[in-house]
Order: sequence, then C-alpha cells, then structure tokens
Amino acid sequence: MKQKALWINQIKGLCICLVVIYHSVITFYPHLDGLQHPLSGLLAKCWVYFNLYLAPFRMPVFFFISGYLIRRYIDDVGWRTSLDKRIWSIVWVLALWGILQWQAISHINDWLAPERELSTSSNAAYAESFAGFLRGMLTASTSLWYLYALIVYFTLCKMLSRWKLPMLALLVLASVAINFLPLPWWGMNSVVRNMIYYSLGAWYGAQLMAWMKDMTMRRYWLPVIAFGAVSVVLWFANVPLLLSLLSILLIMKLFYSLEQCYAVHPNNLLNVVGSNTIAIYATHRILIEIFSLVLIAELNAAYWPVWAELSLILVYPFISLLVCTLIGLGARKASSALFGDVFFTPPARLAPAQPAR
Repeated sequence: MKQKALWINQIKGLCICLVVIYHSVITFYPHLDGLQHPLSGLLAKCWVYFNLYLAPFRMPVFFFISGYLIRRYIDDVGWRTSLDKRIWSIVWVLALWGILQWQAISHINDWLAPERELSTSSNAAYAESFAGFLRGMLTASTSLWYLYALIVYFTLCKMLSRWKLPMLALLVLASVAINFLPLPWWGMNSVVRNMIYYSLGAWYGAQLMAWMKDMTMRRYWLPVIAFGAVSVVLWFANVPLLLSLLSILLIMKLFYSLEQCYAVHPNNLLNVVGSNTIAIYATHRILIEIFSLVLIAELNAAYWPVWAELSLILVYPFISLLVCTLIGLGARKASSALFGDVFFTPPARLAPAQPAR
C-alpha cells in the first residue's frame, strides 16, 4: 500500500508542477511587447506553444488520480462522513483562499500596476466588488477552479454511482461538446471537460489500475502508437479526449514501472510536492502575480541587458516553479506549526466537554 501511495503521489507532484508552469507562462509571456532581441520573442512564443501542447498531460491525469483516491468514499462511506471529509474540507480551502487570492491580487495590482484595467477580467481574483467575486466563484471563474471541480465531481459521482455506464457516455459527449459549444464561463468549461477523467478514476479506477499494471507495453506498442496517431489527429480537430486518456495511461505506466525498478524514498522531492499539492496550488497564483507584474514592467521598459533578458525568457517558468514550490511547502509548514493548519484544513469541530466525575 505504501509503495502504491508513493508512485501515485509522485504523479500528483508532477501535475502540480505542470499547473504552476502553466500559470507562470500565461501570466508572463503573452504580455511581453518590448523585448530587445528577436530571439527573445521566439523563445517566448515557444513557451506559449509548449504550454498549449502540455494541456492533455496536465489536468486529465490529475483528475483521474483524484477520483481514484476517493473511490472508497463513493462506494463504502456514508454521506455524513463524506460531507465532512471530502466536501467541507475542500469548501473551506476554496472559500478561504478564494478570498485571500482576491484581496492579495487586488492590492498587488493597486501597488505594482495601478494603471492596469481589470474590469474586463473574468477571474474572481480580479473582481471589483464582492458581488463580482461571488459571481466568479459560483461560476468556477477562479484560478482555484480545480477545487470547485473536486466538490462538484465528488457529489455527482456519489449521487449517480448506480448509473455509471450511462453517465460515462453522457460525460464523454459533454467533454467533446464543450469544445464546440462553450459556456460563458471559462472555468465551468474546464469543469465540464474534465469530469470524465475523475469519474473514470472514482468508478472504475481499481479495474483500470489493475489492467495498467499487468499491461506489457512491448506487447501492445503497435496498438498504442496507432491510438496515439488517431488521438493527435483528433486533438488538432479540437477533440483532446483520446489524447488525454492516452496520457493518463502512459504517465501512470511510466511512474509505476519506475517504482518497480527503483526504490523511491518518501522524502523524494516529487513525493513531498505530491503530498502538498493543495498548499502549492492555493499559494502559487499570488506569487506568480507579483513575479509577472514586476518582470513584465522591467522587460518591456528594456532595462535589462540583452543576455539577461534572453536568460530570463529561457528559464523563467522553472525559476517560478522552484520559488512557488518552496514557498508553498513553507506556507504549509507554517500553517501547521503556528495555526493548527487552519489555512489548509478546516478547524476541528469542538467536542462537547465531558462532565467531571
């Protein structure tokens, strides 16, 4: 059991790293319009496109693993315990960090970029009023939409577990249709698109894991390549479903195989990161806002030497990832040591005092 938890934890660590890189890229490179060297512009475009190509390998496997890890609560645990352990705990972090992000990012922009126009943003973190913030949170228009999705997914998967197969068919259709008939809210589009992966993990994760472990890639390399070719064609046609499913299989097979060949220590960096995904996920967006506002202003004003500009453009996502990871881990330690982990875990309900005897 411990061994299984380690390799799965490492996948979670990889996924949160890809999420941090994704946000680092989209908040930085598209806003650079004063670069001094043509190669800087080329590298910036490469990062933007590379980020786009990583999409099928980021959230789908994250959601599949999330669904797989809660399957016991779907099948064997009652609603009362599930509400406390699987819903309220996430609602707490979503609400708390939604407010903290909103206030922090609003003040950061007032301080570093007072001239920036935020009223057109559809992110709750940029809301100009509490009503706008609440509307953004309720429609999943928030950088924390992953937590929003976990609440919705768990509730629906537990409610609809008697109708797994017909629901999976509907979720497949929804995942494809949302690419062509999107809703007005970008976060809700992502919630609809990714529920199929969580549901597979929650409802059929045990069977799929057993099949993956017994599967010999050398025996099935030709079908996998053929499936991959079809998946790529469909991805270019704006249907990423098959490529995402293939990415889940390949990533899990890779990490499981590595675990069988090499003993992984619990203090392995990727395992530590995977054990603290919520802390890194909740804190990184505030940090990235600071990095991007400071560095975009510097680079667009051409204050840096060309060699420094090129170096930053080349490695910025990795620097951002390192700093966000370290601060996220530090925030979790500080929360645990100083505040009973209240920033990432809801306060324990006070038990009634026992009468003295």
